[in-house]
Amino acid sequence: MSHASTLTPRPAVALSRRPLATATTALGLFAAARLTGAAVLAVTAWATGRQPLELLARSWDSLWYLRIAAHGYGHTLTFQPDIVHSDLAFFPLYPALVRAVAELGPLNWGTAGLLVSWTAAAVAACGIHALGAHLHGRAVATVLVLLWGLLPHSVVLSMAYTEPVLTAFAAWSLYAVLNRNWVWAGGLAALAGLARPNGVAVTAAVLAAAAHEVWRARGRVSHRLWTGAALAPLGWTAYVLWVGHRRGDLLGGYFAVQRLWGSRFDLGHGSLHFVRHLLLRADRLVFPMTMVIVAAAVLLYALLLVDRAPLPLVVYSGVLLLITLGGSGFFESKPRFLLPAFPLLLPLARALVRTARARPWHATVVVAALAGLSFAYGAYLVVLANTPL
Repeated sequence: MSHASTLTPRPAVALSRRPLATATTALGLFAAARLTGAAVLAVTAWATGRQPLELLARSWDSLWYLRIAAHGYGHTLTFQPDIVHSDLAFFPLYPALVRAVAELGPLNWGTAGLLVSWTAAAVAACGIHALGAHLHGRAVATVLVLLWGLLPHSVVLSMAYTEPVLTAFAAWSLYAVLNRNWVWAGGLAALAGLARPNGVAVTAAVLAAAAHEVWRARGRVSHRLWTGAALAPLGWTAYVLWVGHRRGDLLGGYFAVQRLWGSRFDLGHGSLHFVRHLLLRADRLVFPMTMVIVAAAVLLYALLLVDRAPLPLVVYSGVLLLITLGGSGFFESKPRFLLPAFPLLLPLARALVRTARARPWHATVVVAALAGLSFAYGAYLVVLANTPL
């Protein structure tokens, strides 16, 4: 046997393992970022006499989701005649997953909720890496995952909230779209639509990509595309219609529930009114920070357009941004609503990779600053700020 024949397979094995190794590195960096953030939160919580796991598992909307998991729908809180909070505002996929996990082992509802969220965050990070590597290579993909884990509101990814679940289905659905795996894209979009109201953004992305493919191919497309396009809106539509049927108003019942929470789509009128309030009167840190984050998201979307990102990413991010900007009520929650909009970070990830290659220390300082902001602000949001997430 020659030396050539014995050595030839080795480079092939090494190359086949590189994507997996890079994905593992990205997931490790993401886990390190979130664990460090959780450690900072834990120290802050203990310093104030509170329990960190209790805060992560049972804060704000987490309580609603865990109650649905334990008892099903039917809980309502009435504050005023025109302010009625019904649990029908919360989509069913996350509570169903929490219930399934809790019934599999000796876990309480809070622990089951955290396990679902943490697992979903890891799956989302893998999907974001796969999509980033498909578009711009493994270096950009790794930085993209790290940036997503260091967003100011990334503490939510460590909580019993639905954003990790939505992002996981969204990332892999978009990846399937880019690879023209239409049935997978549609099925995952349907599940994303069952996770959160803004999961409709994934449906919009799949349908836009399918429509463009039909136009490009002049209608000569496979049945798999039509199947995927038909599947995509099923989750979101099914829940909205179920709530409408339960409320006695098939098409308007769900939106009536949201209005009673103070949440409605008014083309941004409520948001502009709140911004005017902030500009004219001093307020807490959370609200000015929200303004900065939303403004940064608009700028990043403009850069995404300039970079000529693929149509599904533009539509997905655009719909999430439109829902965030155009919705009234819970102004302080807008950065959380933008957490699934990870494609907005692509221009920043590409720029950071270029910086790291030319000036490594500059990139290190940028990442360290983002990490410091993320860890400190996350602990502030959950432990100190008496503001809904």
